[in-house]
Amino acid sequence: MANRDSPRLGVRERIPLRGGHSFRLLRWDESLSEVQVVLSPWSRLRIKGEGAHWHYHQALELIVFESGRGTRFVGDHIAAFEAGDVVLLGSNVPHTWQTQGATSGWAVQWLFPPEHPFWAFPETQGLAAHFAEAGRGIRFRGAAAARIAQLFPPMAGAAAPGRLGALLQMLAITAGATIREREFLSSRRLSPSAESGHQDAVRVAVRFLLANFREPIRLDQLLAATGLSKSTFSRRFHRHAGRTVSEFLQEVRLEAACRDLVSTLRPIAEIAHASGFSEISFFNRLFQRARGCTPSAFRRRTARRVCI
Repeated sequence: MANRDSPRLGVRERIPLRGGHSFRLLRWDESLSEVQVVLSPWSRLRIKGEGAHWHYHQALELIVFESGRGTRFVGDHIAAFEAGDVVLLGSNVPHTWQTQGATSGWAVQWLFPPEHPFWAFPETQGLAAHFAEAGRGIRFRGAAAARIAQLFPPMAGAAAPGRLGALLQMLAITAGATIREREFLSSRRLSPSAESGHQDAVRVAVRFLLANFREPIRLDQLLAATGLSKSTFSRRFHRHAGRTVSEFLQEVRLEAACRDLVSTLRPIAEIAHASGFSEISFFNRLFQRARGCTPSAFRRRTARRVCI
């Protein structure tokens, strides 16, 4: 996987807000690890981004990719993404974006707990249920996605009242999106406890899997890396990642194969082996079950979005 932002072990991301700010606007121009906090039209602060690492945070986040592509991980969801991707993440949703080459985009992060003045306005009451739904991650498309993306540049160039107004517009669009304009990503809400003693071990495992998925991986390697017993590791990984280790690894390999099928003319068997599958027959069966078509049909039809 050509990946500028290699996964690393991290901690639960904390999102500090500066005085005079109730939310945080972020911009990156090349790498998710090199991010700027947009403080005002004339002031930006460089920080180390966590988007390329398996992590979670209490704040909600609305993220837009202007350019680039790769693989999106949200809860137990794993799928390819490309320019124009617009995703809303609820509080404490585990996520990461593994990119291919450079990317650029925007994100806005906010946390409005029950006692926050935000909820004093009667018009905001309906958003509580919307924020809870975002615990599965919501991807927007069509007109809703386009309208959200268009608000970010003027938001960055506005004074404080204009920035707040842009955020409210974004929230209105996400809450009002039609069924066709949005889709849930994770099959269920995954909200790791901040006090969990095993979250770092899961990060180590995810890091190892994403860095080595093209090679044979044994369970004892993961147990040695995390320091957990077999039963504890299997239980905790499923709880935090929403999948078994084998399911997670197979989906990562399938996504890598899908990218090569679309972007190269390499033989299917060669792609399967390069993606970590030792048996072409198993690869074909798994691909058919997961994608609803054969690898060759996927290659022929992907441009028309017939099966994926």
